Amino acid sequence: MRPASPHAVARWCAGQGWPVHPLAPGRKTPVANCPSCRDRGHLPADCACLPAGRPCHGFHAATTDPERIDSWWSHTPARGVGIACGGADLVVIDVDAHSASVPDRNLLLPGIPIHASVNLRGLASGFDTLALLAALRGQPSPAEDTGTLRVRTPSGGLHIWYRNPRPATRLRCSTGSSTKVALAWQVDVRADGGYIVAPTTRTAQGTYRPEGPARLPAPLPEWLGEELVRTGHVIEPQRVTVPSGSAGVTGSAGPQGDYGVITSRPGGRGAGGQRVLEPLLAEVAACAGTPEGAAFTEKLNKAAYTAGGLAAAGHLDEGAARALLREAAETARPRQSARHARIIGAGLAAGAARPLHLKGRS
Repeated sequence: MRPASPHAVARWCAGQGWPVHPLAPGRKTPVANCPSCRDRGHLPADCACLPAGRPCHGFHAATTDPERIDSWWSHTPARGVGIACGGADLVVIDVDAHSASVPDRNLLLPGIPIHASVNLRGLASGFDTLALLAALRGQPSPAEDTGTLRVRTPSGGLHIWYRNPRPATRLRCSTGSSTKVALAWQVDVRADGGYIVAPTTRTAQGTYRPEGPARLPAPLPEWLGEELVRTGHVIEPQRVTVPSGSAGVTGSAGPQGDYGVITSRPGGRGAGGQRVLEPLLAEVAACAGTPEGAAFTEKLNKAAYTAGGLAAAGHLDEGAARALLREAAETARPRQSARHARIIGAGLAAGAARPLHLKGRS
């Protein structure tokens, strides 16, 4: 039996209510931006391509519109399929199995000291740290959860798909190596501000293959949702100034979340933060016109520091801000992604220690 085409997979995903966007043929990354978007370095919200149906800016272009999907995949049938996790209310646990040095035992599970009596011999990957976290909570490992969609990656990792059963509580992306927000070593989280590769997508490294009987995501287990809250994955609400006689008082916008925190969906937050960050991103992107002497590093660090402060104050989603910073940096200095990541990571971490509130700013 022939595997389903990417076009058919995209249509099926859209039928589940999951917004999709095209990936570069043979790769797990989104299709490149058009030349105009690469040159301008603007924010997705200001892009004319998205209303016109062009797939710029990665997951920001994701849609469930059948006509747009037909147009995208009819034009380039070999494109893979990405799914915008936030728009689909998906929380995907991305378990890695990379060959890497195992960190100190107290860095394996953020916020959980591991007693010296616990035997960690043989621990080598995210499968082990996720199993350890589950065992400490008296739960089975999500990697063995046959009741939800699981997808084996070409590198030997595993994507464990869950549906957010409490959409009022928005959850952010993270990487397992992060020193700020992480679930476990070599365990990434894909949620708001990120995307996931659809099952059956083929890349040069191999195919993303469904594993086990389930073909749809189950609700996120309660204990795992609590762990995501504990480890800082909840997106904080936008801070707003309260009018009419309450000058100088700030409050939180958005409904009460189900995990006992106040949250709001990304569509209604971040406008003020984007206004502050946008000119800094434009300065970074403008360095493309000056190969040397443009103070690129300083400008990128300033933008990342500002983004970190805005994210810490709840005005931006850190995952989305990181993507915008990388895009602007790549526009200015292509093929230096490792250097960009170091500058952005350091700037975001430094800025996070100094939350930047927008009271009084226009």
